[in-house]
Amino acid sequence: MSTPARPARDMLPAELAQYIHAHIPLTKAMEVSVLSIEASAITLQAPLAPNINHRQSVFGGSAAALAILAGWALLHVRLRAEGVAARLVIQRNTMEYRHPILGTFSARARLEHPQRWKLFTSTLARKGKARISVSAELEHMEQVVATFTGQFVALAEAVTKAPRPVGARA
Repeated sequence: MSTPARPARDMLPAELAQYIHAHIPLTKAMEVSVLSIEASAITLQAPLAPNINHRQSVFGGSAAALAILAGWALLHVRLRAEGVAARLVIQRNTMEYRHPILGTFSARARLEHPQRWKLFTSTLARKGKARISVSAELEHMEQVVATFTGQFVALAEAVTKAPRPVGARA
């Protein structure tokens, strides 16, 4: 998914929710909402009903999807605020499930190593590709029920050049 380059300004929770629902259809089916956007963290939430499994708890795939989405959203919003256009993809992740999730749940994502942000953005600008790790805690009723760690890759958006006329030299 592409992160558009725009002038830096804070993104509002309603704007982010509208963006993810329009571009990632699963989020609409999961009924994902954006609880908060901060400089260092993003919190997303989803109810049990559309994410339920045969045991009347949250399906593990839904929990993983919310965690990945929270990590992606954190990077999307931060890059957008800096006016950086990039495609963000998850490269790898791990989830640890501590307790069944029996109702509405949230995922709060943060950079795993905040001090590496500048290196991440400078590498992206210089090489057109960079990696960064994000962690998230999933909560239900103020209890941590799962943890997530994921490595994301940002790919710089290519600038589209007008085609050269036939026979023109490079």
